[in-house]
Amino acid sequence: MEPFSCDTFVALPPATVDNRIIFGKNSDRLYDEVQEVVYFPAVVHDNLGERLKCTYIEIDQVPETYAVVLSRPAWLWGAEMGANEHGVCIGNEAVWGREEVCDEEALLGMDLVRLGLERADTAEKALNVIVDLLEKYGQGGNCTEGRMVFSYHNSFLIADRNEAWILETAGKYWAAEKVQEGVRNISNQLSITTKIAREHPDMRNYAKRKGWWDGK
Repeated sequence: MEPFSCDTFVALPPATVDNRIIFGKNSDRLYDEVQEVVYFPAVVHDNLGERLKCTYIEIDQVPETYAVVLSRPAWLWGAEMGANEHGVCIGNEAVWGREEVCDEEALLGMDLVRLGLERADTAEKALNVIVDLLEKYGQGGNCTEGRMVFSYHNSFLIADRNEAWILETAGKYWAAEKVQEGVRNISNQLSITTKIAREHPDMRNYAKRKGWWDGK
């Protein structure tokens, strides 16, 4: 069996030397998929009605986007991981749960990585960007190039110079854990348990309606 490993981690003080924050990710994309590291400068968008073409769909552009360095599969608009000029870093992971994944074209998790980096100067603001876009546009579509269809929900590790957030999603629903010290990682499973600092306002009611949670 070939090894597969898709993991993102962050280390914060006091687990690091000199109060540094360390962020890293490795990805298990297809071995023959072209990967590239690219830089996009900051841009002021004068046309307030401008539309932005992501991998599959168009969304509203914002007045200003920050400079970013991205590691991404060459065929798509978004990114597997990246950082922006304000020191915000984001990586994503594929996750699955009881909520069905969406094969219809919407925003990919990798689009959301880039959008969070381009539009936010702190980790929590990037979280806000991502969940607002999930609510408005949804997530879905094929995450591989070619005829093989591979769709999933996404989890994100978002870090800046002060703190980190774990954001786990299922469709438009989400929960987030705040990380302020030590070491935390995400892989291809949901991991937030009871340390929920923020959540979709209807998440608990939705889980009750579906019969997935009894409220206890």
